Amino acid sequence: MTTAPVIAAGTCFPLFAFEVAQAIDLDGAERRLLAGAERQTIKHKRRAPASFEYRPAPLRVNRDGVVHTLGEYRTAPGVEVVLYDFGAVSVGYAIPIAGPLAGLPALAEALWGNEQLVADARRQVEGLLATLGDAALRPRIADFVEDYSVFHIEAFTAPCEAASLWTDHAQTVSQILRAAGHALSQQEVADATALRLSFGLSDATVIDTDAAVLFDPEGEDVRDVIEFANTQLLEMRYLDQQLDDALERAYDTLLGRPATVWGPGPGPMGADLRRLARMQLDSAILFEQVTNALKLVGDQFLARVRVGREHIAQTTDDRWDLREDDGSRGDAPHGSARVDHHRAVRPVDLAVGRDAHAPLTSCRSTYSRIPPCR
Repeated sequence: MTTAPVIAAGTCFPLFAFEVAQAIDLDGAERRLLAGAERQTIKHKRRAPASFEYRPAPLRVNRDGVVHTLGEYRTAPGVEVVLYDFGAVSVGYAIPIAGPLAGLPALAEALWGNEQLVADARRQVEGLLATLGDAALRPRIADFVEDYSVFHIEAFTAPCEAASLWTDHAQTVSQILRAAGHALSQQEVADATALRLSFGLSDATVIDTDAAVLFDPEGEDVRDVIEFANTQLLEMRYLDQQLDDALERAYDTLLGRPATVWGPGPGPMGADLRRLARMQLDSAILFEQVTNALKLVGDQFLARVRVGREHIAQTTDDRWDLREDDGSRGDAPHGSARVDHHRAVRPVDLAVGRDAHAPLTSCRSTYSRIPPCR
């Protein structure tokens, strides 16, 4: 019988990403924040080219905070905030998790949709935004948040093979990933632990929709990439929402006006078209900033980590789309209840200006309502 592992050193990092501005002047923000601010870099433990880095480097800030109790666990006092130039911030908490691995499913369940931490993270963002002043361009805090938890295990009290996390201890790891306080089926266990990565024999990363289990004494680089990918998904959701709103306003505008005067000039449609053009430009700039902020050409392992996080989110969306299309959606299984809340926009949706939540045919039927251009 396999002995239940005990964590000697480890930390859980609940992450909360917010959209706060059109853009952030990181140099200006650094001057305003001064103490406790530093530029984030990827700390490589593998071979990677010197050019592999953030562009521009995000700004990492430590802020005072209160201790939150989550069952038998408590957060460390203070939070860590990462500011990105494309207008997003990520608020991270730290929870020491030394103790039995079997205790982590209860922590994961307490973190899942935790309104106390979400509210506290939002207060941290509001306070930070007030300090930034004009370093934040067109500031506004979006009403949604992208949350994710990374359970980083640095060492066990007794030697433990990394592969045992998805073999001998797959049930426990799956319950952590799915925030389930009860035993899961073999099918659910296999699905939860399907995306796993290892660079060597003594490290492992298991990525799922709402959480990741990381076993690595030097896993800070993996954690940073996961945090960036989570923030990137937030920006895609925000862009998706902006496109939804813009399309609705465009339909109302075009259907409410005679299709006789078109063009960006002073005519009846001029102001509306200029507003739509600005939205299109803002969306294109945001998409370019988000997708080019971190280049992962030279480090294949970290590239796989980032792709894995994005793949999991997209796969979950696609599976849910199929259930919606055939009318068999029913109740969401545990671990999938936030699929709509965590919806990631697909590049093809951006290319055609399509509602990412709707079947493809709905786009054509909606466009057919627009008066023809004469």
